[in-house]
Amino acid sequence: MPPERTTPPSISELAQRRLSRRTALAGGLATAAASFFAAAPKASARAEGLLGFPAIPPSSADEVVLPPGYRYQVLFPWGQPIVPSGPAFAEDASNSAADQARQAGDHHDGMWFFPFTGGGGRAGLLCVNHEATTEQLLHPDGRAAWTPEKTAKSQAAHGVSVIEVKRDRLGGGWHLAESKFARRITMTTPAEITGPAAGHPWLRTSADPEGVRVLGTLNNCASGPTPWRTYLTCEETINKYFYHGEQPPRPGSPEDRYGIGSEAPYPWYTTESRFDMRAEPNEYNRFGWVVEIDPFDPESTPKKRTALGRMEHENAVVVRGRSGEAVVYMGDDTQFDYFYKFVGAEPIDQARAEGRSPLDEGTLYVARFEADGSGRWLPLVHGEPGLTAADGFAGQAEVLIHTRLAADAVGATPMDRPEWCTVQPGTGAVFFTCTNNTARTESVDAANPRLNNRYGHILKIDEGGDPAAGRFDWDIFLLAGDQASGATVPADQAFGSPDGLWFDAAGRLWIQTDGTQPLVDGAAQNNQMLAADPETGEIRRFLVGPRRCEITGITSTPDGRSLFVNIQHPGDSGTPDNPRASSNWPDFPPAGRPRSATIVVTRADGGVVGGR
Repeated sequence: MPPERTTPPSISELAQRRLSRRTALAGGLATAAASFFAAAPKASARAEGLLGFPAIPPSSADEVVLPPGYRYQVLFPWGQPIVPSGPAFAEDASNSAADQARQAGDHHDGMWFFPFTGGGGRAGLLCVNHEATTEQLLHPDGRAAWTPEKTAKSQAAHGVSVIEVKRDRLGGGWHLAESKFARRITMTTPAEITGPAAGHPWLRTSADPEGVRVLGTLNNCASGPTPWRTYLTCEETINKYFYHGEQPPRPGSPEDRYGIGSEAPYPWYTTESRFDMRAEPNEYNRFGWVVEIDPFDPESTPKKRTALGRMEHENAVVVRGRSGEAVVYMGDDTQFDYFYKFVGAEPIDQARAEGRSPLDEGTLYVARFEADGSGRWLPLVHGEPGLTAADGFAGQAEVLIHTRLAADAVGATPMDRPEWCTVQPGTGAVFFTCTNNTARTESVDAANPRLNNRYGHILKIDEGGDPAAGRFDWDIFLLAGDQASGATVPADQAFGSPDGLWFDAAGRLWIQTDGTQPLVDGAAQNNQMLAADPETGEIRRFLVGPRRCEITGITSTPDGRSLFVNIQHPGDSGTPDNPRASSNWPDFPPAGRPRSATIVVTRADGGVVGGR
């Protein structure tokens, strides 16, 4: 059995010593860390920098709010058919599971726009993740009297949509097209397990004794495109779907480390035995992977790439290394978990030319942040100290299936909910979000400098232009929150819980939020999206979403004139008796319900979104 999780023994002490040498410890370690590490945004003249729009104020309205001169179009809400001829959405949620399998899923999250070659960016395929469902709104009577049909509909509302979208003219609206490419990948879509863990006994079930085939993908959080024009979708919070029994797992066990409890919020196990761990103890090992989808081949089988490790994958950013290999940056979205990097074993072009995946062979690393501003990528390779058979890892497959325990064993740095990452154009610097961590109540470290970190922060690492490097320098780009929390953003641009993160082609850093926002005049505010200029440190609020939503998922056309953004679970406090309790966005029908949706943001003058 792999060892119980450990924490690097001296990082807080190292941070204390470093900070005491360089800055007064007035106010404690958190204050010192903020003053030393944070690259506090500097004021800049409005005529300078990358941000060409006026900042908007916070909002608690049930609407998407944008700067003057901007507009949005609701393109792809939950329940819209993936082709115009598909089954229409029923406002009372009475669509069947079969209908749902041909409609947009729920809880839109990460996505990517793949333009058609030669189309000028006015047409292409949009891949959209559907992370989860609001069951109280998915069915007319919510969770009451659970049935196999409800399980089937819930499963059909998870997964991925591939749709073809078009813009008829510059300045015109976007629409879905009848398309040979359009399809849904759901929890009943056959997928293949590939890489070092494929076929391992821990992946075998009664339905798949070989451990290489699995039905479906779930909790599809964020995503990333590959240089070879495929789509990576990331399986995140898998523990919600598997029932362990009345007794929780043994403390320190792999099930405990992956968050399996004595309850399953999704009652699929009541109608389908593969989600009951008493019947199929290995099924949950078959989820928590990065899944590769070819959007241009509707007959292709999704591939679960096990070389990238098993965790609560948030997103996956792929770049080419200096030798042409695939390098993938990833976060594991749980309090006190880690940032990871995968480096392929051979150049992308060579692997593909010889019929191999660039993502099936290589080395997975986990990040350790040192107090002096340096860092190391620790290899998660069987046989390394802590990862031997004596430590409970019989081979590389066990290291990958139990990635979290392997990262614990080598002494990675536990982070404040590591989520999205993105790579800065030109410099190759990697930015990571730490969304928040209210469970950090006893100790801080240099990379996580605040106790009760309600508002989160963003880290920046520099690998010297070599994505495959084993070492890096790091700094804190910003501390989110209000001034009372030690934030390094201007008071009028205060925000909390950074989650989604993406650089556009011009170098603007877009920041999306999911969670606690600073109060304004004592009132709660909605989640938002901001843009930052990394060179000047300037940051401006660009978009605020409707009530109780998360802002997530972002991609654009190559010319930057259309920006796709996802609005996830607006009004998620609604009930079957009162579905519009907190929101009725985006349609506001008197008898309808709120719907997650993809929107398209454009400028009235046709210019580049966010630019001058």
